[in-house]
Amino acid sequence: MAYKALYRKYRPRSFDEVVGQEHITETLKHQVVSGNVSHAYLFTGSRGTGKTSTAKIFAKAVNCPNSANGSPCFECEVCKALDMASSVDVLEIDAASNNRVDEVRDLREKVKFLPTTGKYKVYIIDEVHMLTDQAFNALLKTLEEPPAHVIFILATTEVHKLPATILSRCMRFDFRLVPVDTLVGLVKKVFDAEGITYDDEALKLIALAGEGSCRDTLSIADCVSAFCQGNVTTLGAQKVIGASDTAEYVKLFDAINNKQVGKALEVVQNTYASGKNMSVFVKDLTLHARNLLVAKNCQTPQDLLAMSNSNLQLLIKQAQEIENDNLMEYMKIFSSIEAEMKYALSPKTLLEVAIITAVSEVGEGQKKN
Repeated sequence: MAYKALYRKYRPRSFDEVVGQEHITETLKHQVVSGNVSHAYLFTGSRGTGKTSTAKIFAKAVNCPNSANGSPCFECEVCKALDMASSVDVLEIDAASNNRVDEVRDLREKVKFLPTTGKYKVYIIDEVHMLTDQAFNALLKTLEEPPAHVIFILATTEVHKLPATILSRCMRFDFRLVPVDTLVGLVKKVFDAEGITYDDEALKLIALAGEGSCRDTLSIADCVSAFCQGNVTTLGAQKVIGASDTAEYVKLFDAINNKQVGKALEVVQNTYASGKNMSVFVKDLTLHARNLLVAKNCQTPQDLLAMSNSNLQLLIKQAQEIENDNLMEYMKIFSSIEAEMKYALSPKTLLEVAIITAVSEVGEGQKKN
């Protein structure tokens, strides 16, 4: 049997399986129960947050004759047809490749036909912002006076590109980025189901790399698991993701703060030799300075810093050794070269110059006691 990617295998099939979007799924369930279903919905948010999955679940729920508490039954012929993508009553359209006015006009003609098995014909238009202006105008006419048996679900990552006339005719739902702790729970659940062993620190690294996206997080988890051959370790996750160890940032900032140029450049060389992207490394250094400011000035830094307890303790200890003014200067120096890194002939050299600048020009070094 062919291998199925984790993000596909564990794609949500019910509202309860959609991660981190309870404010949306609960509303949609209530609408299914009450029968107060809108004719047009707009699902917007970052990639991998569940827009298309939720649209498919909703399409199934409004057509399922045996839905319970707003969720589909998964057993009736309607549900089975939708699971197999064989239903002619639910059509998923990719606006990126079907964005011309003629294609939208063709859709307008087809919506006149009644559904064959369910109550509604549901049109899911993904990446709707890719439609041309003429196509939007053609779609607008259908949205203004749609047939009673038709529901449109428009999905997009770039809602600002949609005309106001389209926005005003849709019930809008904003999908949020999923919190790190929730993503950790998702990866843990999937790894447990797959019989994959793991370190808790590795789960946190995978969740952080996912940047709020369930799909991206599971894709990264898939890669890490394959690299680690089913025994996911922190070191293995770092190698796959390209993340640097917090201890390396601490070592570099200690060297800068103590005005030890040689040690600081040695850390950069080791990081470069390990294959770490220098542009990413610079962003991480800026973030480390920010994290030190949080650790130094907040009573409960763990509430704002998504990291393991061991790394948090390293951060808190270092934060006590560096003045606020120095940390802010380090942030300015590293953030100022972030944009330049993309076009630099030698990003490593640019970073080395920035580090020498930080050592020679910032503050008085180590905090005075």
